Order: sequence, then C-alpha cells, then structure tokens
Amino acid sequence: MSFSISVKQNQYITYILADESALSRLEVVPERGGIITRWSIEGQEIFYLDEERFTHPELSVRGGNPILFPICGNLPDNIYVYDGHPYSLKQHGFGRTLPWEVIEQSAESSCKLTLSLKSNSETLEMYPFEFELKFMYELEGKTLKIHQEYNNKSDKVMPLSFGFHPYFLVKNKEQLSLDIPASSYQVKDTKEIIPYDGNFDFNEEEIDVALKPLTRSSASMIDRSRGLKLDLKWSEQYSTVVFWTLKDKDYVCLEPWSAPRNAISTGENLIELPPGETCEAMVEIDVTSL
Repeated sequence: MSFSISVKQNQYITYILADESALSRLEVVPERGGIITRWSIEGQEIFYLDEERFTHPELSVRGGNPILFPICGNLPDNIYVYDGHPYSLKQHGFGRTLPWEVIEQSAESSCKLTLSLKSNSETLEMYPFEFELKFMYELEGKTLKIHQEYNNKSDKVMPLSFGFHPYFLVKNKEQLSLDIPASSYQVKDTKEIIPYDGNFDFNEEEIDVALKPLTRSSASMIDRSRGLKLDLKWSEQYSTVVFWTLKDKDYVCLEPWSAPRNAISTGENLIELPPGETCEAMVEIDVTSL
C-alpha cells in the first residue's frame, strides 16, 4: 500500500502523510495552529517555510499554509464591536496560533488526517461564540484537499470569515504566470481599485492586493523555472483571493478568503451561521509537472 501516516517528534509533534507511489509527502503540526508546514512532490518543495522563524512560538509562521479564522486580514486597531462590546482580534484571527487536536486518521484509499479546534475561555474573550472546527487534510497523489467544517455551538448567530494563507515557493518570479479570475484588485494600503490584466510588477517592494469579485472558483499558477503548475479550487463560500509577496523573498501567497478584511464590521461577504448549524467548505490544490 502506498499510503502511510507517521509521527515524528521535532520541536513539535509532526504528522507525516505520504503517498509513496506519487512521491508526495505532507507535514502537519497540530499544536502550531494545525498548520501544514511542508509539502514535497518528487523531492520538490511546494511550500516555502522560514524554518528559523518557525522555532519561535511567539512569532507568526512565515510559510506553509496557515489557517485564517474567524477573520481574514486585519481590523482597524485590531478591534471590532459585537452587541455593543468591543473585542480585540489580531490579524487573521487565532485559528493559526492555537493548538489543534488530531481526532481521526486513515491511510486506506488516501491519507486523511482530521484536526479539531474548539472554543475555550481564551477564544471567548476575543470572539464570544462557542464553536468547533473540523479540518480534514486529504493527500492523494499530487492533490491536497482541505475539507472544512465550521460548527456554531452557541445559541446566537455566529459571524465568521475563513481562509488560507499558502506560501508557495517561487525562486524566480519573472518566470511566473498567474491566472486569477478577477478583473480588478484593491490595494491594501491605499484602498485604490486597479484594473487587473494578469500581471504584477515584481520589482515593487511589496504587493498586497485583494482580487474581487471572482468570476470562477479556481485559479492557477505556472512556475516555468521549476516546471510546475499549481491549480487551486475552492467552494462557493470563497469570495476573494489575496495576492501577497515581498520583493526579496522566495514566495508568493495566493490566498483564498471567504470575505475581505474587516468583514466582521462591514458585513461584506460575511457568513452568519445560525445556532447549531454547520458550514462546510473545501479548498483543493493540484500540482502537475510541465
């Protein structure tokens, strides 16, 4: 059988999902925000990871595929108001910093690792809702699927946004072709709306833009220097793709978000989940060799 799940103890307990027939290998660190830190196919790393920074638990992770919940992006002064009370949430929320729990695993017809994050006294101070999240990472061949369940366990409507922040390893951005299904984007700092023709100026020090509205539920990226094509697909809840990169870093981030930044205050594309209900969502990444 070509599928296996093993565990190794590094600084953190790391789960390794492997499809030996495809030489595809995924690493997950539950206690660091349930993050996928690595994915390699035929020896090529798909994700960038700042390994030195990762050893410092107080710093945010730069690399892998961080989880965004219950907000995407940042809030003005990190504050939002619910029911007349101000609450503080740091950028991208707390899903990417809290420890997740492994609740199920299987290596039969594919590798499946299911993680759970539940509300607790710490989360309730920042976000006054009882919840349970269940994410199943499924690896088969050169395809990664992330099945998500967002469960509202409270007795009131729960406002939420969710998404991912994948850092794709790109060593030569001039050899990159992007296909993102939007005709304009909003610049983070200036809020300016600019027409998008498929190109970015990688000589800029930083690119941080939100592409919306989206005209389909998929995007792709061809990296000619590495001979790879990456296809991203997402379920209907995802409304926005954020593209972020820094000039001197070997990564680009192509981030599916269910809502743009500050949606918890503006209501734009905000999901409002009734008590006791579940929102199911999916993100899939497929890699092919050119």
